Amino acid sequence: MSGYNTPFEALGEEGIRQLTNAFYDYMESAPEVAGIRAMHGKDLTPMKQRLADYLTGWMGGPQRYAEKYGSVCMTSPHKPYAIGTDERDQWLLCMDKALEQIGADDTLKQMLKQPMFAIADMVRNRD
Repeated sequence: MSGYNTPFEALGEEGIRQLTNAFYDYMESAPEVAGIRAMHGKDLTPMKQRLADYLTGWMGGPQRYAEKYGSVCMTSPHKPYAIGTDERDQWLLCMDKALEQIGADDTLKQMLKQPMFAIADMVRNRD
């Protein structure tokens, strides 16, 4: 996975779908992220698709999320949920584990570290 300029170039749509599946699989099974798992419905399939669509565009690929849902605003869909630093950190843990699961290289992990934190922190609506 080296020799790329964007995360999308590193992963492609299939890799992003694998990342999203690994993200939600970890969320489904890890007790330390039960707080954010409880914010989701029983069936994670729709969320897997939405996150994959969002990340595809966010990582430099086609704007799948915007094509399907319009505006890309991450704060509005998260308003009904109490999201603080614990929940933010649980989300980031899921993403870190997912990146490990798909075999992301250190360059990609480093490329995503700060931007992923910024996204996760942006939806935080309590301290």
